[in-house]
Amino acid sequence: MSRRSGQTGSIQKMGHWWTVRFWIDVPGQDTRVYKRERICPVSGPGLLAKSARRLRAREIIAESGADKPETLRASLVSVSTTTFRQQSETWLRAVRKRDVAPSTLSDWERCLDTWILPTIGDLPLAAIKRTVTQELIDKMVAGNLSPKSIANYFAVVKMVFASAVDEDGQEMHPRNWRKMSLVIPQVNKRQQRRPCFTKDVMNHLANSTAIKPQIRMLFILCGSTGLRIGEALGIRIEKILDGGSRIIIDQKAWRGEIHDYLKTENGEREIDLPANVVKLLVEFMGDRKRGLLFCTRHGGQLDQRNILRHLHKALEEVGFEQAGAHSFRRFRNTYLRNHTHCPESIINFWLGWSSESMSGHYDKIKADVAFRKEVATSCGVGFDVPATLGLIEPIEPKLESYAVAASI
Repeated sequence: MSRRSGQTGSIQKMGHWWTVRFWIDVPGQDTRVYKRERICPVSGPGLLAKSARRLRAREIIAESGADKPETLRASLVSVSTTTFRQQSETWLRAVRKRDVAPSTLSDWERCLDTWILPTIGDLPLAAIKRTVTQELIDKMVAGNLSPKSIANYFAVVKMVFASAVDEDGQEMHPRNWRKMSLVIPQVNKRQQRRPCFTKDVMNHLANSTAIKPQIRMLFILCGSTGLRIGEALGIRIEKILDGGSRIIIDQKAWRGEIHDYLKTENGEREIDLPANVVKLLVEFMGDRKRGLLFCTRHGGQLDQRNILRHLHKALEEVGFEQAGAHSFRRFRNTYLRNHTHCPESIINFWLGWSSESMSGHYDKIKADVAFRKEVATSCGVGFDVPATLGLIEPIEPKLESYAVAASI
């Protein structure tokens, strides 16, 4: 910014006037803005010749003080007092305009409100250096956050700082975080808590009559396919094909909303079901021809917090640790890889994973429906599927306050 040269401005015709546009620094903003001033009318009294218009444009820019060092310094002083809270609001406005999943945006907002802003929100960005940053990290450690959560939350701090740039894209408050020698808990993937359901647990979830039929059907479908909970709750009956043996996954449910996109590009896929699960699914659908597969009495979306309430209660009954719905996905992957001869390409396809090999790029298993169904039947699901769900009535879970300790 200190290397700026004098401006000549851009002379343009605007309505009945010749005008000049030029950049000017504004206190409180870290980027310059375009300003427009009138030079003369385009015709009649007061019209200036071309050379005179250029001269008058330079005079207008000089009178505005746009190129004066004092104007620049005043702007820089103002920007240097920008607090972390103010910059975080600027950053959030920018990311909301980008293609960011609402769930990700919600996580960022929650970690800002809960952990970051109460500690450093009112401090100027220029004042947030090693000591202050270490205090924030220590506070998160004292709050019993996992190393992975601390790493994720600290990444938000980095992104907010990186968003404070001038009009040339240069960071206003650059930080070399690596050289700060911050003491940050290291993420040990081997020690990360990743519960995976066992066959006995799945048998209980699928066959316990204490669990309501709709919830049991949801557990059975997640355990036999590896669907993410949002994907399962977003299934529409119109997407269930071939008599219930094939389901198209192309949307997901999230907090009462239906998103027509999935977590990854490969998430848009099809899943294939063996005959015993198909029988239950057809029984569960009954005469319904459209709408969400899992829904309230009024056809609305089920609440994930209440589903976890049912899940945690059932897990407690068999003495299994509290776990989230992602444990169904781990069970399915573990079963297919270690207890069947399922081709890896089909595992990747069913679970919505990509293949980094060239062979994977050439693989067209998506089009071979008959072979996928054959594999689905031969592999099975790895747990005992009941013959019937019993009396089936769409339920409307009670929306009660529930603290979810396990991550989904």
